[in-house]
Amino acid sequence: MSATRAYINGESHYSKGQKDASRYLITYLYTQDQKKWKSYIEELKVPQGDGLARETLIKVGDNEAARKGFLIGRNDKDDLDDLVWLFVNFKNMPFFAKAIHEWNQGDTLINELFIIGTQIDAKIKHNILTENDQKKFLKQITYISDKLTINELNFLNTLGKGTREIKSMLIIMNIVFILIIICSVSCYYSIMVKRLLTSKKEIEAKNENLSLVNHELDRFVYSASHDLRSPITSLQGLIEITKLENDVDQIRDYLNLMSKSLVKQDQFINDIIDYSKNKRKQIIIEPVSLKELFDEAISQMMYIENASKITITKDLLIDEIQSDSLRLKIIINNLMSNAIKYADVSKQEMMISIKTYFKEGFHNIEISDNGIGIKDEFRDRIFEMYFGTNKNKGSGLGLYIVKEAVENIKGSIAVSSENNIGSKFIVTIPNVYGI
Repeated sequence: MSATRAYINGESHYSKGQKDASRYLITYLYTQDQKKWKSYIEELKVPQGDGLARETLIKVGDNEAARKGFLIGRNDKDDLDDLVWLFVNFKNMPFFAKAIHEWNQGDTLINELFIIGTQIDAKIKHNILTENDQKKFLKQITYISDKLTINELNFLNTLGKGTREIKSMLIIMNIVFILIIICSVSCYYSIMVKRLLTSKKEIEAKNENLSLVNHELDRFVYSASHDLRSPITSLQGLIEITKLENDVDQIRDYLNLMSKSLVKQDQFINDIIDYSKNKRKQIIIEPVSLKELFDEAISQMMYIENASKITITKDLLIDEIQSDSLRLKIIINNLMSNAIKYADVSKQEMMISIKTYFKEGFHNIEISDNGIGIKDEFRDRIFEMYFGTNKNKGSGLGLYIVKEAVENIKGSIAVSSENNIGSKFIVTIPNVYGI
């Protein structure tokens, strides 16, 4: 309804522009006043602009040229969306197709009026306009103006009829929508009744899931308490033995064992802290320097046994990325710690290689070593909670936490390893901002 109103309003500008242009052209024909010629050109632009919009909408569809044409036709800029929308979506509807046909015929006559004006201007400028020419041109202008009036009336009548049809359709549609709303409300209440009947089953299913979560929590608490108490028990035993020992060398051995026990407990506590942070802390995407994270991890792990004997090489093709710094720190610290703890001391040269690079739209972190490797039968289970190939070296939480941290930042982790040859872990991280 709004769009047809806009077209009716536009037609009034079209009609007025055409009639004013004809009047100015006739005045120019007899007075040869250049101001009248300019006024004729200016007024003729109104129907010509609408004609440009019509041709563009038919050939191309909605674009800037069509909207510019409507503006030249003195249509209000607030009506442009309605004008374009009605034309694009209803151009094949009978009432609007007929209106477009009248519009097309009118534009043809406007073009003829433009040609006549060009001929008049040419004769005036060459000073060859005769009285017979004036009569002939006047007759042509009058004829075109009369025909345009008929086209304009037909256009208005067609839109008026279409508007009435649309109004009737809207009334029918309102009735249909009211019926749909009534049916929808009825269906809604029916669905709600069914949901109430099935809510008991849903609650039972949730309780079952909660029981599984509680079971996993019980397992975690039991294992954590056992792993926390084990080093303390060992320390208590070593302390009692040390009290009875007088040999300084033997006491040093006991102190060394105590130190190892404390290191193991410290590592387990750190794993629990990482586990808690990874579970609870919100993901924060920010600029992170991979070089800084690796340098920090390496400096903190120099106290681990045999760490000073390992050659660490870095090939960082990318440094700063957009990701979560906490999860990346957890991932790098655990993978570096494992690479050091599971080094093969029987080898003449122990090595760890660190690489970062961009591949196929993802950031990649690659940590490889020539350590003891992973046996084939263990490879599929290394990311399970509390699974460890050597409980004396780790808590069994490290790689489980790494996998969870990787998944939290929407990444993936892959491992390749050969027993007694070495291991390679590749962490793939999404490129958050596409840069």
